[in-house]
Amino acid sequence: MSNLTARKVKTAGPGKYEDGDGLRLVVSSSGAKKWVLRITVQGRRREMGLGSYPGVTLADARFSAAEQRKLAKSGTDPIAARAAPIDQVHVPTFSECADHYIAAHAPGWRNAKHAAQWRSTLATYAIPVVGPLPVNAVTDRHILSILEPIWTRKTETAKRVQCRLENILDWAAAMKYRDGENPARWRGYLDKLLPRPSRVKKVRHHPAMPYTEVPGFFAELAVKGGLSALALRFLILTACRTSEVLHARRWEFDLAAAIWTIPATRMKALREHRVPLPESAVTLLGALPQIAGNDYLFPGSRSGRPLSNMALLQLMRGMGYGVRGNRGAFVPHGFRSSFRDWCAEQSSFPREVAEAALAHVLRDKTEAAYQRGDLFEKRRRLMAAWAEHCSTAPAENPIATGTIVASSVADNADSP
Repeated sequence: MSNLTARKVKTAGPGKYEDGDGLRLVVSSSGAKKWVLRITVQGRRREMGLGSYPGVTLADARFSAAEQRKLAKSGTDPIAARAAPIDQVHVPTFSECADHYIAAHAPGWRNAKHAAQWRSTLATYAIPVVGPLPVNAVTDRHILSILEPIWTRKTETAKRVQCRLENILDWAAAMKYRDGENPARWRGYLDKLLPRPSRVKKVRHHPAMPYTEVPGFFAELAVKGGLSALALRFLILTACRTSEVLHARRWEFDLAAAIWTIPATRMKALREHRVPLPESAVTLLGALPQIAGNDYLFPGSRSGRPLSNMALLQLMRGMGYGVRGNRGAFVPHGFRSSFRDWCAEQSSFPREVAEAALAHVLRDKTEAAYQRGDLFEKRRRLMAAWAEHCSTAPAENPIATGTIVASSVADNADSP
């Protein structure tokens, strides 16, 4: 049984802490932490070091301990094997190291999607270049051949690939599969060979509908009906992100208090976010269908799943918006910008209230340290004013008096 957790390891004081099956964390009086494995080798009880924390994490130590136990069980002395020159030890390929790293760390990541993104980016950019190479044969020449073609074209992706390469090669070094400088390290190495990402990254904002056009669009959605239209109206009223809306569950809502509490695990900043619901949003929630066995606010056609992430985008495309749309290139996420522009140009609410409504984290750490409230009551008044703006369609618009139309999932033709 494993007794330690990542938090216990991080906060452990001086002493010895057993993780199970011979793996032990030893913390000195000075606070230095190291991993020790007690193992039986050829009938003799031995102890071997597995590296120091935090360079070697709990997951790394467990993986290394498992490898050493396998060697001992096969009759090989792992301590003697580790002392051998590195070229005499079986060195895994970069692909094998990547697989081991992901397997060791995936349990600590937020969701399975994160592990899938790791595998996808590595398979696309790194594996074709260094995948079959022994991990100790990977050099700066290989790293540059991976990064240079995408560094200025896909800067965000390139930076993620660089970080993943660095972590995998650090893991390989901790496992004694390679030594010397990490050729994928940014600080002190690649920063001398490649321009800083902030200098070459091209910021691309989501196309946003002008706030003056939102009321007409909002009324058009009311007449259109369908679950995707309801979800998009709710997104506009709350100024939340698409994933936050589509993955909302009924237990997150207190309709009596008109509050939606989004758990920290579903927020970009990993902080719980309370959303004040204007009256029109509460009315909309009352029109939603309830599907037995599906707790999502906007249930999809698949059992126990929400609407697809593409549902709102496809709805707008069908209405003439998006890429190559004849009514504008606007996308669902852009309504957050529409809301922010309206706050700045049409409302008298302070900037920090609008930023709090968008769940933005203050960049100034000093300011953030002192501003610990969420300005909830001020945000309630702000969201009520925004909802009133959204509901005030142009007088000449024949659909300005449209009402919300609820439909069952089976009737939801605009859902992918």
